[in-house]
Amino acid sequence: MRQALSDVLVELGKKDPKVLLLTGDHGYALFDDFRRECPNQYINVGIAEQNMVGMAAGLARSGFRPIVYGLSAFVPIRVLEQIKLDVAHDHLPIIFIGDGAGFVYSHLGTSHQSTEDIACSRVIPNLSVYSPADRFELTQCLMAAYQEKSPVYLRIGKADRGDVHQLPIDTKPGKLIKVRETRKSKYSFIATGSMVVTAIDVADKLNIDIDVWSAPFIKPIERLTVEEICHNSEAIVVFEEHSKYGGLGSLISEISSSSYPIKILQIAVNDCFSQKCGTYEYLLKEHGLDFEVVYKKVHNFLPSV
Repeated sequence: MRQALSDVLVELGKKDPKVLLLTGDHGYALFDDFRRECPNQYINVGIAEQNMVGMAAGLARSGFRPIVYGLSAFVPIRVLEQIKLDVAHDHLPIIFIGDGAGFVYSHLGTSHQSTEDIACSRVIPNLSVYSPADRFELTQCLMAAYQEKSPVYLRIGKADRGDVHQLPIDTKPGKLIKVRETRKSKYSFIATGSMVVTAIDVADKLNIDIDVWSAPFIKPIERLTVEEICHNSEAIVVFEEHSKYGGLGSLISEISSSSYPIKILQIAVNDCFSQKCGTYEYLLKEHGLDFEVVYKKVHNFLPSV
């Protein structure tokens, strides 16, 4: 996924000389290709993320297309006020890329982990929120963000979980993508980011008719599709490497409650900080997001399994 990010950034930079990549002293190897191909369009602001957003806002007002990169614990969390007032309020065309979302930086503790970024971002007016599951969704999300010419937060989680799609996809902001389809599905899984792979794996092991949807676009999201899924399902399970408050699960519940109320299980992070450091898999287990625990929760939730 990270190579796909580099490739799209280089493509955009070469196509549009007004594209500028700003980073807060992160992503050195990741941006080698961009610095080589577009050396005058790369700005390392240093560890000054709030200043970086203010700088990006000024550049956007001057006709440039800034892309702001940082760890998701810092972009958008540390710079939320600047995004709200400097960028979103005036609808400036800036793309914010928050890398390492969820528990990717498992060894560095809570300061570098981000499980509240979707909740914080999706309540800001004018700010879209994208959360791709693999390199193909990331490519579509980043190209769509550039074409939208409005503020976008692009969330990147665990980057090496494998492809969800076999080929490049063609989709639009707001669309959900069906990644597992069955003939007579009574249940539906909706997942985003790194948890799409988990949702597919759980559905495969259950070995029953379950449709699985990927939600690369959190805001906007196609409400009619969500309502249709709720209407046609007996139960829904929502998967995300994010807090159970304010993320995709909350969004699906909000839509369901006002259209077709349905039983919904949220596979998400409980209201707590990490208490330990270790590998990514170790942190998933601490928070109940490892495959075995998730499978057991889903198995116990679905009535006829």
